[in-house]
Amino acid sequence: MATLTTKQRIGRMYEHKDADRVPILASPWETTIARWRREGLPEDVDYADYFGLDGVVGYRGDISPRYETKVIEETDDYIIQFDAWGTTSKTWKHAESTPEWIGRTIVDRDSWAAAKARMVMTPERIDWDFLKKEYPVWQKNNCWILGQLWFGFDVTHARLVGTEQLLLWMADDPELVIDLFNTELDCSLQLMDMIWDAGYTFDSVFWWDDMGYRNGTFFSVEMYRDMLKPVHKRAIDWAHAKGIKAHLHSCGNINAFVPELLEIGLDALNPLEVKAGMDPVHLKSTVGDRLVLHGGLNALLWDDIDRTEAEIRRLLPIMMQDGGYIFQEDHSIPDSVSFKDFGRIVELAKTLGSY
Repeated sequence: MATLTTKQRIGRMYEHKDADRVPILASPWETTIARWRREGLPEDVDYADYFGLDGVVGYRGDISPRYETKVIEETDDYIIQFDAWGTTSKTWKHAESTPEWIGRTIVDRDSWAAAKARMVMTPERIDWDFLKKEYPVWQKNNCWILGQLWFGFDVTHARLVGTEQLLLWMADDPELVIDLFNTELDCSLQLMDMIWDAGYTFDSVFWWDDMGYRNGTFFSVEMYRDMLKPVHKRAIDWAHAKGIKAHLHSCGNINAFVPELLEIGLDALNPLEVKAGMDPVHLKSTVGDRLVLHGGLNALLWDDIDRTEAEIRRLLPIMMQDGGYIFQEDHSIPDSVSFKDFGRIVELAKTLGSY
C-alpha cells in the first residue's frame, strides 16, 4: 500500500481496516524532551517531526470560571498559585508530577452557583488568532484534528472541587454533581459550536475523564449510569451529529465501564493502562471490532529497551489486526527513557506495524 497521510491512516483505523501502518503517537514528559535534546534532539525540531510520528493536533476554548489568577509564592524549586478555576496548587518546576492541590473556592452549592454565574461562554474565550495561524498548517499537513472537550469527573475533581468532595457529593447530592457535569459540557459545546461554525472543523472530539485508579473505578457503575453516562452520551451524540468520531481518554482500571461506553456509541478509548489492570489483548478480542483501541503499551517497561521490544513484539501483531489500533504508551513517557531507545521503539513500531 502507498504511504498514507495521518488523516487517512487514522481514518482507516476508525473504519477497522488495514492501512499502510498503524498510527504512532507519543506523549513524553517535558523533562523527557529536555533529556532527548541533551542526547541529540535538535533544539529547533519538534520530537514528533523528528521521529516521524503521526500528526494529531487539537484545540479547546476556556470554560473556566475565570477567577483572577495570582502567584502566592515562588522559589527556584516550586510555584504556588491561585488559578482561573479557583484552585490553589503547588507545582514543582524541575520535575514532572501532579500538582499538590492546596485549596478550593467551590466548596458547597452557593460557591458553585457563584462560579457557574461566571461561566458565560463568549467568543473571547477562544484564541482565534491561534486558530487562524495554525489551522491552515494542520490542514496542509493532513493532520488528524481534535475538538477538545473538558467535562465530567476528571476536570471536576482535579480542577474544581477536589476528589474527596466530589465523591461525597456523588453519594449525598447527586443532583449537584449532575449540574456540574452538564454545565461543563454545555460550556464546552458552546465553544465548539462557535469554532465549528467559523469553519474550523474537526475529525473527532476528544476529552479527558480519568474515572479509574489502580484497583478499579472511583465510583460504581450505578453512579456512572445515573450521573455521568448521560453526559458522555450527549458529547458522543454531538460528535456523531457532526459526522465525526468520539474519543475518550480515561486512565485507571475502567473495565467495568467499557460495556456502558460501547452502549452509548463511543468510537475510541485511550490509554488502556496496563499497570491498572487494562488488558489490551482481551479488549481486542472482545470489543476490538467496535472500538478503536489506543495505547496499551506499559510505560513502566520503557526504560528497559529489551523488555519494551519484547512487549511490542508480543502485542502489536495482535492489536493491529483488522485495523482499529493506535500505537502509544499507556502513560506519559518518563525521563528515564533515552533518546536512542525511543528511536528504536519508533522504528520497531513502524516495522512491525506495517500491513
